[in-house]
Amino acid sequence: MATPARTSRLRAWLLEGLTDQRHKQQQHPETAHEGRPWWRVMCLTGLDYFSTLGYQPGIAALAAGLLSPLATIVLVVLTLLGALPVYRRVAEESPRGEGSIAMLERLLSFWKGKLFVLTLLGFAATDFLITITLSAADATAHLVENPHLTSTLNGHQVLITLILIALLGAVFLKGFSEAIGVAVALVFSYLALNVVVIGVGLWKVINEPHVITDWKQALVTEHGNVFMMIAIALVVFPKLALGLSGFETGVAVMPHVEGSPDDTEENPAGRIRGTKKLLTAAAVIMSVFLITSSFVTTLLIPADQFKAGGEANGRALAYLAHEYLGSAFGTVYDVSTILILWFAGSSAMAGLLNLMPRYLPRYGMAPHWARALRPMVIVFTLIAFLVTWLFNADVDAQGGAYATGVLVLITSAAVAVTIAARKAGERGWTIGFGLISAVFIYTTAVNVVERPDGVKIGACFIAGIMALSLLSRLARVFELRVTHIELDDMAERFIRDTANRTIRFIANEPDNRDIEEYRQKKAQIRADNDIPSEDDVMFVEVTVLDASEFESGMRVRGEVLHDRYRVLTLESSSIPNALAALLLHVRDETGQRPHIYFEWTEGNPMANFLRFFLFGQGEVAPVTREVIREAEPDRSRRPHVHAG
Repeated sequence: MATPARTSRLRAWLLEGLTDQRHKQQQHPETAHEGRPWWRVMCLTGLDYFSTLGYQPGIAALAAGLLSPLATIVLVVLTLLGALPVYRRVAEESPRGEGSIAMLERLLSFWKGKLFVLTLLGFAATDFLITITLSAADATAHLVENPHLTSTLNGHQVLITLILIALLGAVFLKGFSEAIGVAVALVFSYLALNVVVIGVGLWKVINEPHVITDWKQALVTEHGNVFMMIAIALVVFPKLALGLSGFETGVAVMPHVEGSPDDTEENPAGRIRGTKKLLTAAAVIMSVFLITSSFVTTLLIPADQFKAGGEANGRALAYLAHEYLGSAFGTVYDVSTILILWFAGSSAMAGLLNLMPRYLPRYGMAPHWARALRPMVIVFTLIAFLVTWLFNADVDAQGGAYATGVLVLITSAAVAVTIAARKAGERGWTIGFGLISAVFIYTTAVNVVERPDGVKIGACFIAGIMALSLLSRLARVFELRVTHIELDDMAERFIRDTANRTIRFIANEPDNRDIEEYRQKKAQIRADNDIPSEDDVMFVEVTVLDASEFESGMRVRGEVLHDRYRVLTLESSSIPNALAALLLHVRDETGQRPHIYFEWTEGNPMANFLRFFLFGQGEVAPVTREVIREAEPDRSRRPHVHAG
């Protein structure tokens, strides 16, 4: 049985650094432009993007067959003329790594905005988590298919994949400060080895012209004329969507990009320029590798080797490395591929850790510990275990879910920048981004029709996030949600003037705000609660801004109405939380326990609770008291709550 001291140390270790990024930036604004050079951060996102070379050529050959090079060219055109301009604009609009989700969140308010964001977070979770499991599964495939290890490791794919995911989780639990340095070494060595393999493959094709001739004849035999080939390539290229996987992680790691000395949190122009260079360089490099790798693998590898059980299944370039450069070089290539595929999950994990804590705790849809790194690493690692077990560590089986997550996020980004361009009055960019959005909507729709399992998996993540979010919000419903209080000069004066006598507030739901309303309310409260006529009272009125927000600041404005009634007007996301926060603030400022007086709310208590849960109103008196009780354990220090 664990001792209390040991449990306390474990809890402290798990919750170390429990704070959100916004708080850090407020406390340490001088660190806003710190980071690494863009090309080094490109290697971090490149772990995800460039590592797809380990399985993309094989998946492309399975999806498009002999048309794989043509379909890949279509994908590259969409990459350079579609995804790249979209994400360069996303970098301008959300320079803190929130991506298109933050852009779309600003377009929708209240609960429909929250539900929309949760849906996108579900697809983002699909994208990033499947990146972890798919990359680990393909690393396992390269390990098992190595000629020196096949006999020993074959049949243990699931176990090996789970071990690789556990090691990745262990890296994040220990700390991840050196990740970029490791990423640079892995990316440069991996790309250099791919240059050798693809270069040898191209040399082989050039020196054996019959290979190209045979490919052309097979194309004509199978598909007829060139126009039919292009048409089919346009239809099948959505199946190659894994080659677009790096853009969302490219934006997610944006906070790591070094800015200029004159960058500010509001205008990090240097970080934006660096991120644009990162995205452009990664897209151009990857485009070259995608075209050349699909060309040499399609021409040099027999079609049956790409299928399940074939030696090139999920490892086409590794097959060529062993075939043309020998077992020793092939093993070196396998080791490099295994390492980058294993570590590719780090950029996805970094994306998850950057994205989820930005939204769920702020919505009240995750516990406080969701802002801490280590508990979230454990949660994501366990989910990755489950996904690996469900898919039996199969690369091909996970491809549909991965592509769906990637395409939904890119489509949402295209729609977001189209709306942003329209709002900015940029007619040309609006038309251009609109066309790109249409292409990505088509691509996503085709992928969903062809591989509906991706949507099913995404729906599972969405349902899981929404269910856990609802339960978390219910569990935290009586928390004090006000993050800070701002009082204007008049409100400060009201509080200061009452500091030397009994402080009495009347909670009022404003109607016409005429003199008769305040006169009747004051008389009724005095009668119901036997308040002496000589005792002073002050009205408090709350305006609910956005009840779907869980945490928010509160503005308090003081005014004198009809030359006799002092009124404090509060703006917050919840009436009971606003009143509780005001009472506790007044207590701390004056040293007195203030009194507040309510009328009982008419109607069914359960219906009133639901009104409070959804709209921040409803059963105000008992909920205000409960919020105060949760926030102040010492009963002798709690403000007084009266209802009559």
